[in-house]
Amino acid sequence: MADFGEIFRGLHAGAGPLVLPNAWDFASAAAFVAAGFPAVGTTSLGVAAVAGKPDGAGVTEAETIGLAERLAALPVPVSVDAEGGFGDAPRVAARLAELGIAGINLEDWGGDAGLLDTSVFADRIAQVKRSAPGLFVNARTDAFWMDVPDPLPVALERVRAYAAAGADGVFVPKLAEPEHIEAIVRAVDVPLNVLFLPGRLTVAELGELGVRRVSMGSMPYRVALGAAVGAAQAVRDGGDVPAAPSYAEVAEMLSDA
Repeated sequence: MADFGEIFRGLHAGAGPLVLPNAWDFASAAAFVAAGFPAVGTTSLGVAAVAGKPDGAGVTEAETIGLAERLAALPVPVSVDAEGGFGDAPRVAARLAELGIAGINLEDWGGDAGLLDTSVFADRIAQVKRSAPGLFVNARTDAFWMDVPDPLPVALERVRAYAAAGADGVFVPKLAEPEHIEAIVRAVDVPLNVLFLPGRLTVAELGELGVRRVSMGSMPYRVALGAAVGAAQAVRDGGDVPAAPSYAEVAEMLSDA
């Protein structure tokens, strides 16, 4: 049986950054695998939206674990976005590890309370590593994402603390300026994950700056939703319906996974 944890760690040490598409259901994950991606993540927004629930509110544990159970059957490593840990991050992490999931994303945004205290979140990371030592813990700080004033010093303090607590990687979404990226890379000895921002730096440019993982977040889900609405409008209005995989191709994709 493949050791997806070790495979996933190795993907962060390749010649270029690991480009990680984020799925919202089994079909989207299977499609990414069929397209040749060596690993798949999940998107909390997509998972929440499919369930008709709000993202980031800590109310999608059942949906997140349920999807993880299905994605564990894929022939590639899977990393799961678990928001802030759904109130019990060590338990959630242990369950994901038990399923054979390779990684977990945990974020330090505490909702209306803003960013969690650095030491509180660092302790959460340490607890998760004790409960699931083999799980790749990607510790996310939302200093840039939530437009904290002067976010770089805040992010630097947090990524250092999270790495010291045992995080296997750090994730700083909305990090976009080369000098900021380089500062974060220099600050820690673990892989830096950033969110791909269309129209900004390319994957190759991010790699040159030291980024080791590039996530797509909710972008594929939002693109898919827009394409579905556009196709429906084209049928209604007599426009051109965009090309799409055939029924047989989708069925084969799912059976291969």
